[in-house]
Amino acid sequence: MAVPKRKTSKSKRDKRRTHQKLEGPNLSTCPDCGEAVQPHHACPSCGSYKGRTVIETNED
Repeated sequence: MAVPKRKTSKSKRDKRRTHQKLEGPNLSTCPDCGEAVQPHHACPSCGSYKGRTVIETNED
């Protein structure tokens, strides 16, 4: 069984983990209402996608 000869230092351990991070979703703004929306998705607030109304929403 392989056993490490030396203890892995904190610096070496953290350098290995630099790419293991969480990223938030990419967001853009809706051209109609200005709300944050994911790319290639219909806007949840106004229901528009590529300048057309795709989803009917209740506007109070």
